Amino acid sequence: MSYPTSLLIRQASLMLPNGELIIGDLLTDGGQIVEVASKISNASATQEIDAQGLTLLPGVIDPQVHFREPGLEHKEDLFTASCACAKGGVTSFLEMPNTRPLTINQSALDDKLERAANKCLVNYGFFIGATVENLSELLLAQPTPGIKIFMGSMHGQLLVNQEGLLESIFAQGTRLIAVHAEDQERINQRRQEFAGIDDPAIHSQIQDNQAALLATQLALKLSKKYQRRLHILHMSTAEETELLRQDKPSWVTAEVTPQHLLLNTSAYQTIGTLAQMNPPLRSPHDNEVLWQALRDGVIDFIATDHAPHTLEEKAQTYPNTPSGMPGVETSLPLMLTSAIEGKCTIAQVANWMSKAVATTYGIPNKGEITPGYDADLVLVDLDTYHPVKREELLTKCGWSPFEGWNLTGWPVTTIVGGEIVYDKGQVNTQVRGQPLTFLD
Repeated sequence: MSYPTSLLIRQASLMLPNGELIIGDLLTDGGQIVEVASKISNASATQEIDAQGLTLLPGVIDPQVHFREPGLEHKEDLFTASCACAKGGVTSFLEMPNTRPLTINQSALDDKLERAANKCLVNYGFFIGATVENLSELLLAQPTPGIKIFMGSMHGQLLVNQEGLLESIFAQGTRLIAVHAEDQERINQRRQEFAGIDDPAIHSQIQDNQAALLATQLALKLSKKYQRRLHILHMSTAEETELLRQDKPSWVTAEVTPQHLLLNTSAYQTIGTLAQMNPPLRSPHDNEVLWQALRDGVIDFIATDHAPHTLEEKAQTYPNTPSGMPGVETSLPLMLTSAIEGKCTIAQVANWMSKAVATTYGIPNKGEITPGYDADLVLVDLDTYHPVKREELLTKCGWSPFEGWNLTGWPVTTIVGGEIVYDKGQVNTQVRGQPLTFLD
């Protein structure tokens, strides 16, 4: 990958690591940030950006996405997904193992890394998926941010829901374990109880708050028993939040999605199965509790759980409809709009979507606007509002649950490794990201 000699960004409102915003300049060279100052003089840059009136943030690291390649490319692929990332200010992603074939061994991981090197406009990492019989692979596969366990909402090899099998994974090794925490036994029971109902709103009752709580309680118990690094993916309920508020060891982290903060069960009435995801949307009360936990640090950061399906697939009748929704293009403007509305601060958004993710997963030199760090950056416009429009989306699935929402903080320019990958509506498809590294 060839870097431009240097890039000079002038007179942006810069987000410093301490959360302070200053008007200043930033210079990159060789893919890294080399200087941040109120004014940089005598710098001869290959490219220069006049960023007056714009805000410069560290590039978003999205730590939970499903980009569907290999095997499900009719929904999304690594190229289209990384184009969508670039448009959304996402400069790095961590992708999940439920592709075809599953990412459950070194050869499947190597295949994804090779595909990404050829196709991805942004930086990338891939989880290794747990099965009941691949423990040796979970311990040895490299490079990976961690082990993904589906405790529920899954079938086939990736479902690991028996306590004894889960314990065997928690008991061996030190690698981070990320869990999709839903109790499959309760889900199965409630599917029988509500069988024959085709209203998608029933999805939130079948996979209810209790199903999430039971699984999170079990994961937390095993994590405490072995002092094993645990990350709870897409937390969605007040009950889980209060559990962690009372009992969150230093080695446990958690995330929340924009949709679990901003959408609730009322969305079924307006967008139907487009609101269907796992874990499901919850009540307005859950929204409020999740927001407070995020502000308080009980929840550590934001992830999208970008999980696209085609409109044709979503148009089927529940329960034959797949769960999941896209998110990488809208997550940053959704959170920045929330900041402008007073739900949080811009500094908190930068931390939740960049620095805290890099810290949790041990990704070096990412997540801050600091000399010596990688030049993964996004310039956003906090003064202009623009609606989410289906026809403007770059994700292959071509829809968003937030269609019509009027948002600010849209990326104007996205920079990956010192190269401009997105600028004023245009994607530079010649840029290629790099594989992420993970420190133990």
